[in-house]
Amino acid sequence: MAVLLNLQPVQYRSPIRRCGRNRVISIEKIRCGIAEPSGNPAPMGQKTKYKDGLFEKVFMSLFAQKMGKFAAAESKGGGEKKKGFLDYDYESFVNVSKRVMQGRSRRQQQEVVREVLLSMLPPGAPAQFRKLFPPTKWAAEFNAALTVPFFHWLVGPSEVIEVEINGVKQMSGVRIKKCRYLENSGCVGMCVNMCKIPTQDFFTNEFGLPLTMNPNFEDMSCDMIYGQCPSSFVDDPVSKQPCFAEICSMSNPSAPVCPKLL
Repeated sequence: MAVLLNLQPVQYRSPIRRCGRNRVISIEKIRCGIAEPSGNPAPMGQKTKYKDGLFEKVFMSLFAQKMGKFAAAESKGGGEKKKGFLDYDYESFVNVSKRVMQGRSRRQQQEVVREVLLSMLPPGAPAQFRKLFPPTKWAAEFNAALTVPFFHWLVGPSEVIEVEINGVKQMSGVRIKKCRYLENSGCVGMCVNMCKIPTQDFFTNEFGLPLTMNPNFEDMSCDMIYGQCPSSFVDDPVSKQPCFAEICSMSNPSAPVCPKLL
């Protein structure tokens, strides 16, 4: 299966374990192409080095081209060659995201991501998802397990963790060790408007499976909690988050809150 490329076995046992006829692997924790000698993300303030394979590049290219339809025109030097499908790398994907933000309000940016996500699915997919995965403990745990291999190209290494929802402990949390999207963009607004809020809304409103994402701007980690309803934006701590003044090219160090969140 293509989604299992570059996966490496670890000790944690996953609800999804079988690959092929007899081979059993774990997918809960993945190095996912990290090229750092330690095999772990780089420390805060440094960008993690990755070595992306074909699987990762296909997803980067697909998302970049879908989002490119909504992006502001890119300034090009004379004779710059148009990118082919697999010519996109992660930096290209992030640059397209930045151009999508240009000239759009916070809500408009989120709507673009929603449209892109819907365009990736066949007609009627959200309705089918609701039938297959009603908002139960099993559905939340199953989707947490799937998140680790399917989204490693976007967010980097992650693992399933135990969370408590309405007094019930369940394995429906995903701990992203250091979000690749956030560390490469360096932008609080991109994290919130182009990832957190639209992803929460998509799962909660389109798929009917509540999801809350809690980014940690101190170390760029993030917890995804399937089965937990997200709070309103005004009640969410991210709504008051200042810029990464040292690393964001669009930052306003004097502003108490990232301008992209207003």
